[in-house]
Amino acid sequence: MSFVIEDVLVRAEPLGERLPVVVDSPHSGNVYPPDFGFVCPMPVLRQAEDSYVDELFAAAPEAGAVLLAALFPRTYIDVNRAPDDIDAGLLDGPWPWPLSPSDKTAAGMGLIRRLCRPGQPMYDGRLTVAQVIERIERCYRPYHEELCAAIEGLHRRFGRVYHLNCHSMPSIAVADRSGPVDFVLGDRDGTTSDPAFSNFVCEVLTELGYRVRMNDPYKGVELVRRYSDPRRGISSLQIEINRALYMEEQSLRKTSGFEGLRADVTTLLHRIGDFARLSLAEAAE
Repeated sequence: MSFVIEDVLVRAEPLGERLPVVVDSPHSGNVYPPDFGFVCPMPVLRQAEDSYVDELFAAAPEAGAVLLAALFPRTYIDVNRAPDDIDAGLLDGPWPWPLSPSDKTAAGMGLIRRLCRPGQPMYDGRLTVAQVIERIERCYRPYHEELCAAIEGLHRRFGRVYHLNCHSMPSIAVADRSGPVDFVLGDRDGTTSDPAFSNFVCEVLTELGYRVRMNDPYKGVELVRRYSDPRRGISSLQIEINRALYMEEQSLRKTSGFEGLRADVTTLLHRIGDFARLSLAEAAE
């Protein structure tokens, strides 16, 4: 069963057994709102999408997990930023609440992007305060409400939750002399996830033949920070997939590697389901 907010998000429930697992894809959306008003070229703008990540993890409900995916693009509003991470210089007037811009905002990549890419403006002027508030209310807030409800609902039922926050990364971001990195897992240096869960995901991907790094260069941002609480049994782990594994990064076309990667991601999801079952059984002893 799926729950949809038109042009905002889709939430798919487990198809059979329900496990304490939540999978979310916040940046795979490609429904561009008519009021966006960007001036940069669409092919450049679309480079920011985590294209097809929602499809790679589509088997999550079959594995007992809740799957949540944004339909709007991250360049319209980024749910993986704090709601006060706003560039005041992008607004036509004073923001009615305190702001706390981060280094992401300083680089033009905050809650509302100032830049399409380094050196290329997203807009040809400022946005109204009302426009930004409307984006928060229409897109940002519902996404966070659904993710929070999924995590907290499972926690009330099971006493623990395993949250996988899913993204893709440009191949150039993780290229080094020793060869390509396929996956980067981020738990904010061990603060958002039980190490047993982080290590388990790393081990499964390694067994499948992938090269995996932890917290380098991606540690996880707002979604894993906000909803994790390992002391309460809520583990949040960010996963970044090298786009070169499954798509042509400029054209955004899927390559022949897509289906094999999706099969491996499906294996990972079922193994995470096994991990969750075992943790519940051990807690019941």
